[in-house]
Amino acid sequence: MRQILLAAPGQLVERQVERPSALPGEALIRIRRVGVCGSDFHALAGRHPIYTYPRVLGHELAGEVVEIPDNRNGIKIGDKCAIDPYIYCGSCRACLRGRTNCCEQLRLYGVHVDGGMQGFLSVRLDLLHKSKTLSLDQLALIETLGIGAHAVSRSGLKKGESALVIGSGPIGLGVVQFARLAGSTVRVVELNSWRRKFAEMMGAEALLQADDQLADVVFDATGSAESMSTSLQHVASTGRLVFVGLTKDPVAINDALLHRREITIYASRNSCGQFPRIVQMFEEGLIDTTPWITDRMALIEVPQRLQDLPNKLTLIKAVVELDDSDA
Repeated sequence: MRQILLAAPGQLVERQVERPSALPGEALIRIRRVGVCGSDFHALAGRHPIYTYPRVLGHELAGEVVEIPDNRNGIKIGDKCAIDPYIYCGSCRACLRGRTNCCEQLRLYGVHVDGGMQGFLSVRLDLLHKSKTLSLDQLALIETLGIGAHAVSRSGLKKGESALVIGSGPIGLGVVQFARLAGSTVRVVELNSWRRKFAEMMGAEALLQADDQLADVVFDATGSAESMSTSLQHVASTGRLVFVGLTKDPVAINDALLHRREITIYASRNSCGQFPRIVQMFEEGLIDTTPWITDRMALIEVPQRLQDLPNKLTLIKAVVELDDSDA
């Protein structure tokens, strides 16, 4: 099968490797779609804080079951599935409390273990979420949407409350999607003019810079320590601030402002339990991500095309399509 290996920063290598077999308690998945995440670009550039090389990228995954030794969980050959990429242990303090996204031994496809930029992948059955009606494109976007859904869930955003989303890449747009579904009035701060227009198409008010209007809940989806340090000033009294983006740099907080307004700060990590909910929302027609996919490429094209994608101003989400030649 074809595999694209990130051997070192900036070094994507196409190679042929042996097709795996399904391990006990797992199913062999024919990978059909791989969404490209911002973290993939960071790994490619050598800027990912926890990435180790060599590694196969890809954690936004959709595919088809082709081999299954044990069909527990109602999974069978031919099922099209989204793959939850967060491999949790199930026995640590966080897992026992239902917070598997904070697992002390958490491993992520495409970061800690090889991901989906290859023809096949053996995946634990409990990480598969099937649908008879969703397209492969929709299934591949569930992981991205799950991060936004989890952030909105963490915030406790209620109908009628105002939300400010700082940064409208795919993660920020996911926050916009679920904040709108929660009945919130949403404003977005974004430097990229195309992404501002895209946020407006989703029903948000888009700003180049934040103004003096405070919000009940502020979501910072930039991953910028500078932005995260200043985002507190946009939160209304008794409001909430959610850090959705991740940075390895120190974040400074104005403690006097924090106390004066009695603001609550939340960290939002990955997603937890959101996949079944999002599958259902897709099936009910509550979510439409058709405009999100702005770029497509074949797996064989990844070494040539992936490097330049971050520079494309109209990029929202790129998807890698796998076909029979990759098997």
